[in-house]
Amino acid sequence: MSRTVREIVHLQTGQCGNQIGAKFWEVVSEEHGIQADGSYKGTSDIQLERINVYYNEAAAGKYVPRAVLIDLEPGTMDSIRGGPLGSLFRPDNFVFGQSGAGNNWAKGHYTEGAELVDSVLDVVRREAEATDCLQGFQITHSLG
Repeated sequence: MSRTVREIVHLQTGQCGNQIGAKFWEVVSEEHGIQADGSYKGTSDIQLERINVYYNEAAAGKYVPRAVLIDLEPGTMDSIRGGPLGSLFRPDNFVFGQSGAGNNWAKGHYTEGAELVDSVLDVVRREAEATDCLQGFQITHSLG
């Protein structure tokens, strides 16, 4: 009996959400045998059984996280890109501003963040529409 894979779109927002998200992808990639370049180097077929829940399969058998990385300033994004799994993510799934909110909720909500909303929604929509059976969204972020 064939089971439909139910995909998840992962969103990581802000400095904390992106740092937690980066660690999440390290762990999930290790569990599934995915290398930093997106290739599978696992040891068991079971590692590939549900890989499409979190990954899209790209050309040449490479796997790409179904992730959207969001921040109001580029610093954390630069750290992720320069980190061990930086090349694993789709470059156009990094959505960020240039100035940040300086820990000011109103600035993040009404000005800097408001300018990014349409770009974020476009990327999230593209990822969601590319799924066969969307299960839902997973979000990493901080409160406070």
